[in-house]
Amino acid sequence: MSDIILMKNRRFREKLFSRFTKAVVTYDLVKENDHIAVCISGGKDSMLMAKLFQELDNCRKFPFRLTFLVMDPGYSEKNLEKIKENASRLDIPIQIFESPIFGAVEHIEKSPCYLCARMRRGYLYKKAQDLGCNKIALGHHYDDVIETILMGMLWGGQIQTMMPRLHSVNFEGMQLIRPMYFVREDDIKAWRDANSLEFLQCACRFTESLELQGAETASDSKRLVTKRIIRELKKDNPFVEANIFKSVSNINLSTVLAYKKDGVVYSVLDETPEP
Repeated sequence: MSDIILMKNRRFREKLFSRFTKAVVTYDLVKENDHIAVCISGGKDSMLMAKLFQELDNCRKFPFRLTFLVMDPGYSEKNLEKIKENASRLDIPIQIFESPIFGAVEHIEKSPCYLCARMRRGYLYKKAQDLGCNKIALGHHYDDVIETILMGMLWGGQIQTMMPRLHSVNFEGMQLIRPMYFVREDDIKAWRDANSLEFLQCACRFTESLELQGAETASDSKRLVTKRIIRELKKDNPFVEANIFKSVSNINLSTVLAYKKDGVVYSVLDETPEP
């Protein structure tokens, strides 16, 4: 809609669209004749991603198609209506399909959020493929990337990152792309607040019940702790976020004990010849 501040604002164009297109170009995320399912959860990140894709479509240099896909995994009527209202105000022509995910994970006590995320991904791939898409786009941003890197080290004992582009193992010919890879969360929040928009957080019944009890999910609490760690480190080193981001593309294999590729562990010690 015309009242939504985005491209006419120089700051938002520089902080949002320019960084969005930088990721698209840097990681070759959008190609000629792609049919991309832009996956919208109802949160601020995916809704903004949809608007940025629309802007990219307006100034495209080659043909590609967009389908704005919303999966209803069992949202309450109130939450689903909020998604529809926001999509209408943002002029995003969404397609909604249902899945039974919330019901399937409702009584899972161990790692329900992990199972929910895995199931969501599968349903999105399947629906997108049925619609003739060859890619799904998710709204993970720069802060998600650096937090994931640090969380993997601190709680997972591993060095890995959230990739900007992935080929699906289970859905032949399908790819996952993350075009918000260089976009900062604070800039997304600034866009949201400038437009007086309200979006969903995680809207599952499990999270809602915990919030009513004043509790947090394990994954959320770890991410919040990680956010605080980065925030504290940044006080002494303003480059800490950029350094975390760059660290996973600057790995010196000669100084690590082992690494894993395609599920196989390779020991650097095994590769070192005897003197």
